[in-house]
Amino acid sequence: MGQAKSSNLGYPRIGEKREWKKLLEAHWSGKIDAAELESETKKLRLGYLKKQRDLQTELIPVGDFSLYDHVLDTAFTFGLVPQRFTGGANSAAHGGDCGCARGSHDEEPAASADGGVQAFAPDEKGVYGLDAYFAVARGTKAFAASPMTKWFDTNYHYIVPELQGLTPKLTFNRPLAFYLEAKEELGIDGKPVIVGPLTLLKLARGIEADRFDSLLDELIPLYAQVLKELSEAGAKWVQIDEPILVLETSDEDAARLRRIYEAFAAAVPELNILLQTYFESVSRYEEVVRLPVQAIGLDFVHDRGRNLAALERHGFPQDKILAAGVIDGRNIWRSDLQVKLDLLRRIEKAANAKELFVQPSSSLLHVPVTTRSEEALEAKIKNGLSFADEKLTEIAVLVKALNEGVDAAAAEIRESVDAVAALNASPERNDESVREALNKLDARRPKRLSAYAVRRDVQAKHRPLPLLPTTTIGSLPQTTEVRQARSKWKKGEWSEERYTEFLHAETERWIRIQEEIGIDVLVHGEFERNDMVEYFGEQLAGFATSAFAWVQSYGSRCVKPPILFGDVKLLSPMTVTESAYAQSLTDKPVKGMLTGPITIYNWSFVRDDLPRAEVQNQIALALRAEVSALEEAGIGMIQVDEPALREGLPLKREDWQAYLDDAVYAFRASTTSVRDETQIHTHMCYAEFGDIIQAISDLDADVISIEAARSHGDLVTAFEDGTYDKGIGLGVFDIHSPRLPDLSEIESIAKRALEVLDPAQFWINPDCGLKTRREEEVVPSLKTMVAAAAALREQFARAAAEGAGVAGGQG
Repeated sequence: MGQAKSSNLGYPRIGEKREWKKLLEAHWSGKIDAAELESETKKLRLGYLKKQRDLQTELIPVGDFSLYDHVLDTAFTFGLVPQRFTGGANSAAHGGDCGCARGSHDEEPAASADGGVQAFAPDEKGVYGLDAYFAVARGTKAFAASPMTKWFDTNYHYIVPELQGLTPKLTFNRPLAFYLEAKEELGIDGKPVIVGPLTLLKLARGIEADRFDSLLDELIPLYAQVLKELSEAGAKWVQIDEPILVLETSDEDAARLRRIYEAFAAAVPELNILLQTYFESVSRYEEVVRLPVQAIGLDFVHDRGRNLAALERHGFPQDKILAAGVIDGRNIWRSDLQVKLDLLRRIEKAANAKELFVQPSSSLLHVPVTTRSEEALEAKIKNGLSFADEKLTEIAVLVKALNEGVDAAAAEIRESVDAVAALNASPERNDESVREALNKLDARRPKRLSAYAVRRDVQAKHRPLPLLPTTTIGSLPQTTEVRQARSKWKKGEWSEERYTEFLHAETERWIRIQEEIGIDVLVHGEFERNDMVEYFGEQLAGFATSAFAWVQSYGSRCVKPPILFGDVKLLSPMTVTESAYAQSLTDKPVKGMLTGPITIYNWSFVRDDLPRAEVQNQIALALRAEVSALEEAGIGMIQVDEPALREGLPLKREDWQAYLDDAVYAFRASTTSVRDETQIHTHMCYAEFGDIIQAISDLDADVISIEAARSHGDLVTAFEDGTYDKGIGLGVFDIHSPRLPDLSEIESIAKRALEVLDPAQFWINPDCGLKTRREEEVVPSLKTMVAAAAALREQFARAAAEGAGVAGGQG
């Protein structure tokens, strides 16, 4: 085998201190113009490239940088701009899902551009400008943004291309521009990166059933032109990302794939193409590795061992380079480099390829930039972490060991082994009390004392509620004053007493507002919480909080997941004080609010030394103790939110059932210790619930609320078979939009649900938390919601009376 080379697939955009985010938001607010945005982001971009070169990365990606999203960049490269922004249509609706509003203190500002259609016409070269780009991403006063959804099973969101009625055309060779910039400014012969045509089309919406292949046929020569121009400019390698190949690949798509890459090989035979996959194993290994490309990129971290097994079973073409993703591109833990070197030796032996690229398992977009700034973390934790820069260093060490022999890198390898061993040996990862608690868990699913039918009657007698009870999901508007108060308290500018007084005043104000509106089941508002996961991570044993471990979630919005590094347990009650105070202010029930074990797991950086199920169950037992503390404090309704349950489904359907079984077990371990009269609620964000309806029922929550306003009709069909028998609230208005719902809208949505659900099951609620909305939007929307519930109750009462009258007349 020839020499190994170090390669990277993509670098974080946001900067060490989120400089990128601040520039974007300065432009959106009108503080800097487009020229300054471009010049300042260019400095960042070139700095990222120089840093990668300094870290001895040989194949440096270019074109992975974005001002919003790489899928949106690809769509704009080929002129795929939705018609409503270009005068082809006037529709403002899009029906996209944006995931749960997690309510981080790092929110992307609202879009406010006027966005007249003419402003988004292409220039004389056919290029759409920044105004059009940001309008599609963020929406305008006139037009709704394009849909946004999760990038495979990550916590990054991409802008979904809308292709209805569009014909692709090459407007601007974006990869070429970035390639030339790197070459001319820094002398870096980079590796341009572009999303592949099959992935682009498979992730798009609005393609008529009979037009997929004609669109593909239109795109192929345009991609070929991009590649040809890159080759003519001197590019030696191009990375074409086709992560769609890790999903189930049909015969039809396999044939399309061959057509694409045979066309590229014929059009640009002199160019080296790296066909890159990530996030899982490829579904058709033997066919993929035979494609006419010069290198194949495989994920050997998140493949569940399947890529390695396929490699060892079927071998690898001798005329190709294997790009081995062996450093985790999605999590933040330092690698034991001896283990990674052993893996690479095994890959080398099985592949016997002509060359090996050593690289991350995916783009480093999904991890923070550098551990350098994490000065407050304990040494054993910091030494056990590896962010983007550290991962590139790990790759360079592995390449050195492969090329020069293990002795040449012995010191670096030993340091990594010792750091990982020190973290694994720490008391925080070896808490015997947690081990004992886990050992006491029964292999069978935990159960409530009584079946739901019994609990329902007990709860109805213990806490009578009207037909179609009204509630909210939990969070209430977090104003600038709320965020400033929390900041002052954290900085020590406010005392604990002053901060508590502020929280109590805000809680009481909103209890009174909810009572005045007439809501039946109240919430305390969560004003003390920065984020629905980070808040709990700050209080549970086993978590650490970073200073700068930010990652991009969508657009300029960044999140800072807590670091789950040790064994998890409850140190003291986390939510009882706030919930009990709120309940003391009213005779109406106030829900206790917790985030569930699956969501805490999915939205944290989680230790990688234990199986997922074991870590989930540790979180579940800590939450179980909190649930018991809330119940003892007189909180009779407790909501344990699981917005991330559906999004955590594995990419391959064959792995779903095991995941769902573990998720149900953990949720029930959290919630089943309570008495029959205590009502357990949960909340989930919209997804294809038909796929997991049995698991939702198996959670055995007394009431589930589901984010549904944008896709309500589709979601209702998941419940049409009549098998779901528990309480349910399908959100009756969309909290992601500032527009106020009217009475008839809410009634219509509720009536659609009541066509398939028993009115005795149905709750009336918004579709998600209200943290990101303004008070002047929330109050009238909730008043309309309560009025709609009252009108529906009256209609049911009238129908019941008429029915009774008919029956009496017949007697």
